Amino acid sequence: MRRVAVLAFRTARRSVFRKLLNKSSFSAPSHGVAFAQSSALVRRYSSSRQPLQASMRLPKLPIAFVGSLGAIGAWYAYNGNGTKHLLNQPNSPTSASPTRTLTTDSAQSIAQPAAAASATPSHELNRKALVVDNDQFFTGSIVGEGPLEKDTDDFGRKVLEMMTPEQATERLRKNEQSFLVGRGRGVVRYDVVQLPSNDPIEDDHAEKIVEVPNSIAATDNQTSSDWMFWGVFDGHSGWTTSAKLRQVLISFAARELNTTYKAALSNVKSPFPPPAAIDAALKSAFVKLDNEICLDSVNKLNKNPSKRLAAEILAPALSGSCALLSFYDSQSKTLRVACTGDSRAVLGRRNQQTGKWFATPLSEDQTGSNPNEEARMRAEHPGEEYVIRAGRVLGNLEPTRAFGDAFYKWTRETQDRVKRNWFGRTPHNLLKTPPYVTAEPVVTSTKIEPTKGDFVVMATDGLWEMLTNEEVVGLVGQWIEQQNKASKSDNSSTAWLSSWFKSSAPSTLPVEKGGNMDKTGRIDSDRSEKGGEKPIRQQQWAVTEKDSRFVVEDKNAATHLIRNALGGRDRDMVCALLTLPSPYSRRYRDDLTVEVIFFGEGESTGAVVVNLDASAPTQVEVKAKL
Repeated sequence: MRRVAVLAFRTARRSVFRKLLNKSSFSAPSHGVAFAQSSALVRRYSSSRQPLQASMRLPKLPIAFVGSLGAIGAWYAYNGNGTKHLLNQPNSPTSASPTRTLTTDSAQSIAQPAAAASATPSHELNRKALVVDNDQFFTGSIVGEGPLEKDTDDFGRKVLEMMTPEQATERLRKNEQSFLVGRGRGVVRYDVVQLPSNDPIEDDHAEKIVEVPNSIAATDNQTSSDWMFWGVFDGHSGWTTSAKLRQVLISFAARELNTTYKAALSNVKSPFPPPAAIDAALKSAFVKLDNEICLDSVNKLNKNPSKRLAAEILAPALSGSCALLSFYDSQSKTLRVACTGDSRAVLGRRNQQTGKWFATPLSEDQTGSNPNEEARMRAEHPGEEYVIRAGRVLGNLEPTRAFGDAFYKWTRETQDRVKRNWFGRTPHNLLKTPPYVTAEPVVTSTKIEPTKGDFVVMATDGLWEMLTNEEVVGLVGQWIEQQNKASKSDNSSTAWLSSWFKSSAPSTLPVEKGGNMDKTGRIDSDRSEKGGEKPIRQQQWAVTEKDSRFVVEDKNAATHLIRNALGGRDRDMVCALLTLPSPYSRRYRDDLTVEVIFFGEGESTGAVVVNLDASAPTQVEVKAKL
């Protein structure tokens, strides 16, 4: 059975789908299309009638305006060779097309699919349908031959097909990577995956392991130690800033840390740098890089006013990106998380008594909705009533900390000069005392316990819009339980699990309550049944809070998280969300970048190798980050 996706855009505020429901039938003889009134709605993923934003980075638009941009799409599966028939006869006239009927499945048709099929005329094919009406999902059926199709001048006939579950799995795993870390220094594996919604994806990521000799950092009589870095970067208004961070942020951090650790060696009594000095080094690295992006670029153009040069070096300043960088020192077994923006890191640690994991957030979401960030902004810009408006900086930008976004950092004079001579835009009418946005991160420190099976999940905000911290940690715990069964076969990619525990896979997520965020993005201390705020996408899709909706089908832990974020056991939901084309998909899901880092006492081979079992074939040639 093949699946076909059809997207029909509406131009009026009133939904076309609702118009159809209000009429017993609608006939368009010139096109040979007829629509029948629906008898019942079988399934409804969202009851909200509020218009969705095209981007989480933009302010809400008036309802009337959003309504005029609304869209309706239908995804349906059909039997037979409808698409093949159409493609094989490109010159067949439209008038020869059979009548099509759009209906929604009744409860009876679901309970008795065979009877429903037999009631369908033999010359009309009955296909299962998923209808997207502005901000709602409906299931139904479409009766007729073949998918809707369109001839175009440039590329020929276009047919948009809904993915099958197999195709959805292929796409989910397309960018997955996994590395086995045989350094014997506290980290045994890390998994990475990306799933785009924007085209091209605005997220990015970077990983690197640096072997540090004892001439630079004290190592307790060892010849060297490891500095391990993992970073996820959530770009907005373009991909150039996040790409810049992928290229150089870890190098900036390593240089600052090198200076700090080496300076501490001169103190014989205490050769290790104090925690505050390490935090300051990470903050300095972030700020120096952002100054290079936003300030040094303009200084270079003042000396060499070339538009060709401006197009290259101003791009990372005009777009923006959040950054989440984790730094693990194998000597101290301390993990530091530097957060600029609203990406998030969460620690999963196993309770040795209960066998369950519990979630501990290692960062807070830095947006205008966070009272802590709003208070800081108002203190830095006294008397400016609209420094935070509707939870956004000057009413526009959601994150209060970010790289780039020079529109909120340059003076009005600089912005006028950039616009006049090179590329830019008119300064914001509320701009008074820039900079409003900073790249300086908030740094947290956590002592890692590798023998207890600690792991850390780092992800851009697209994942946290779909799952709570508790669910994410529980899902990784569920995945570990499942992989533990395979460890008994001496598979090198899962053998490290045997040192953690031995137990069977639970029927529910093996996680304790709590560790979530409240609706402002702050850490919620409530560990009761009612603690935490339901993620925005779960509200949008009206997802039920049942562990039974989750599945374990992937060998890559990061891919496992994204699959379950998109619907898990509900394969129709997963296929529909992956079928949605850009930019329409952005209304239902953001770009997704997820990293899962596993700590443990693995074997010491000195190597970092690609884990072939959990990496896409196209990613096998990726060089290990050592």
